[in-house]
Amino acid sequence: MPSERFTGLVAVLDAIRTGQGITQPELTERVGLGRSVVAQRVAELEQAGLVASDGLGPSTGGRAPRRLRLRAEAGHVLGVDIASNELVVGLADLAGDILAVRHEHAPVTSGPEHTLAAAERMGDALVREAGLTGGVWAVGVGTPGPVAFERGDLLAGPHMPGWAGHPLRARLARHWSAPTWVDDRVNLLALGEMWQNPVAARAAQLLYVGGGSTIAAAVVVDGRVYRGANGLAGAIGHIPVAESSDVMCACGQTGCLEAVAGGTALTRNARLLAECGQSEALLTVLRESGRIRPVDVTLAADAGDPAARALLRRTGLLLGDSLATLVSVFDPELLVIGGGMARAGEHVLTSIGEAVRARVPSLTGQRLRVELSAVDEEVAGVTGAVQLAVGELFSRDQLSSWLDDRSPAGRPELAGVGDEDLSA
Repeated sequence: MPSERFTGLVAVLDAIRTGQGITQPELTERVGLGRSVVAQRVAELEQAGLVASDGLGPSTGGRAPRRLRLRAEAGHVLGVDIASNELVVGLADLAGDILAVRHEHAPVTSGPEHTLAAAERMGDALVREAGLTGGVWAVGVGTPGPVAFERGDLLAGPHMPGWAGHPLRARLARHWSAPTWVDDRVNLLALGEMWQNPVAARAAQLLYVGGGSTIAAAVVVDGRVYRGANGLAGAIGHIPVAESSDVMCACGQTGCLEAVAGGTALTRNARLLAECGQSEALLTVLRESGRIRPVDVTLAADAGDPAARALLRRTGLLLGDSLATLVSVFDPELLVIGGGMARAGEHVLTSIGEAVRARVPSLTGQRLRVELSAVDEEVAGVTGAVQLAVGELFSRDQLSSWLDDRSPAGRPELAGVGDEDLSA
C-alpha cells in the first residue's frame, strides 16, 4: 500500500500538471498540505526529474516565488487507437501533448495478429523517428469493444472475430517493455474530449456517446470514467429497442439498439430508400459507387434530401430514447455525441436532445446540455489513449512503484502484467 508520502507526491504532481505556471505558495494552498511538506514533495519530484522551475511569479511583498512546471520532455508515452476500420498510433510527451501520429487502414475483422503487428510497426517508427534511446514510459490502448479494465482482458463482440481472450496487453507491454493499459475506446474518446474540449473538462458528470458501426457510451462521474464492476458500464449497443424485435443483430439477438440505429442499419435503410425511389440523391450515389456509406446519408441530408433527413432524424430519436435511461440514472450535466454519429451534426443532435428531454425528469432535461464532440475524430481516440497512459502512470499506486528508480521504462510488469504473461 503506498504511503502518505506518495499521496502527497501525487497531489503535488497533479496540481503542477494541471496548474500551468503554478507557484509554490499557490501549490500549498491548492493541495492543503503544510508549506514544509509541500517543499519536501517538490524537492523529491525535482530530484526525480519530473518537475522543474519555470521562472518567477509575481511578488506579494517579499521575494518573488518561483513557478513550477512538469518536465514533459523527461519521458514519452505511446497511444494506440484501434477503431473498427482504422488504426492510429501517436507519440506524446508526459504532458499528454501528441508529438507525432501515424494512421493506417486496418479493419479489426482481419484479426489481432495483423492489427497488433501493424501497431507495433507504426509505434516503432515513431520512436525511431523521435530518436528515443531510452524507450517509452507507458502505453495506452483503446479497442472497439468492452474491456475488463483491471485485468486488461478484451471482451470482444461479434464484430471482432478472434479477439476475445487475446493477450493484447501482455503482447504490447512485452514489445515496448513498458507498462500498458487497455480500455474500451469509447472511454478513451471521453478522455480525449475532456482533455481538448474546455466545456467537457468543466463537466464533472458527463455522458459521451460514440455512434458508428457500433454504439457505446462512456460514463464520467466526478471527472473520472466509471467502468462498472466488469468494465461494461455504458454498453448500450445491445439493449432492446421497443417495436424492433424483427431486426436481427450481429450478436445473434434481435431488436438491439446497434441493429436499428448503428452505421450498418443506417446504410441498410438508406439503400432501401434509394432502391425504392424515395431518395434521388441516394440513388445517384448507389448508381455511381455501388454502395452507400453513412457519410453519404449526411451529405444527402445537407443537400436538402427529405428522405435522408427523415432517416437521420429517426436514427437520432431511436438513440435518444435509449440514452434517456442513462441520463435519468446518472443525471449528467453534459451529453456529448461523438464518433461517426457526430458527422451527421444537427440532423441527429436535435432529435437526440428532443427524445432525451421527452423522457427524463423535467429538471434534468432543462439543465442538460447536448452537444456534438468538439474534437477531431481522427485524433480523439489516440488522445484519450495517451491520457489513459499518463493518468495511470502518475496514479498513486503506479508512482510509488517507479519514482525512486526515476523511470518506468523497461518495467512492463508495473501495470499488473504477470511474468507468466510476459514470457508467453
